[in-house]
Amino acid sequence: MKFPKHYTIKEIANLVDCQFIGHADFPVLGINEIHVVESGDIVFVDHPKYYDKALNSAATIILINKEVDCPEGKALLISDDPFRDFNKLTNHFKPFKASNVSIAPSAKIGENTVIQPNCFIGHNVVIGNHCIIHANVSIYDDAVIGDHVTIHSGTVLGANAFYYKNRPEGYDRLKSGGRVVIEDHVDIGAACTIDRGVTADTVIGAGSKLDNQIQIGHDTTIGKKCLIASQTGIAGCVVVENNVVIWGQVGVKSGITIAKGTEIYAQSGLGFSTEENKSYFGSPASEARQRFKEMAYIKKIPEILNKIKNQDKK
Repeated sequence: MKFPKHYTIKEIANLVDCQFIGHADFPVLGINEIHVVESGDIVFVDHPKYYDKALNSAATIILINKEVDCPEGKALLISDDPFRDFNKLTNHFKPFKASNVSIAPSAKIGENTVIQPNCFIGHNVVIGNHCIIHANVSIYDDAVIGDHVTIHSGTVLGANAFYYKNRPEGYDRLKSGGRVVIEDHVDIGAACTIDRGVTADTVIGAGSKLDNQIQIGHDTTIGKKCLIASQTGIAGCVVVENNVVIWGQVGVKSGITIAKGTEIYAQSGLGFSTEENKSYFGSPASEARQRFKEMAYIKKIPEILNKIKNQDKK
């Protein structure tokens, strides 16, 4: 998420009431999670296991809960609770805005686009030309929808990321200030849920088709011309490359890459990155041809045991 203007690290430190290390005029351009950070971004880290990853990332400002050596060309924000202060920044630059109308005045809706009754269109939503948004669709603030997109009833675009910190008093939610971006010629079925990014975008690529009852987690990117069947759940920060086919009731772990041309058979559980143009099946999933061989061998076990039993009788 980029800020509306350039800030200095001193201004940001004053905003969250913490100390900083670096020149007071060090430029700050935005905040982002570690997998999407760029120069000028703030990234937060609150566990020693991830200090090196954050300090060596593309981010040039690290919001951290320990005073450490500052890498050359970077600056530090020293906080007793980086998670809390990252939320403060999201709240400041992307606060929740209530609405009392079905279609926000700031929404932009293209030519020949049809919005059916009982839809909610939030602040700063952009919908392209020749789209059909069926009844009872909810499109939260800042979503961007391309041309020739169809969204069926009951779908929700832009709900919060499922991202929590476990504190003694309960779970503390990391606030979401990102967007959902739907590219051209996408079809989204009924009762789908696509979460907004925490600081960046959740993207559905051009020409992709989603069946009913699909969940797409925060900051996940679906490539172009992908097919995803009903009741699939894809966790956050997944990269699905182009021309991937995912059949029904598949579960996908966060943070992995599903390579171009992958096919995942129904009711599989995928917990690792795949190789291009291969098929996978099972839970946990494995390469489909090998899994089918294993299943065939398992079916032969009773026959093998009977042979052993008969040999023992002799």
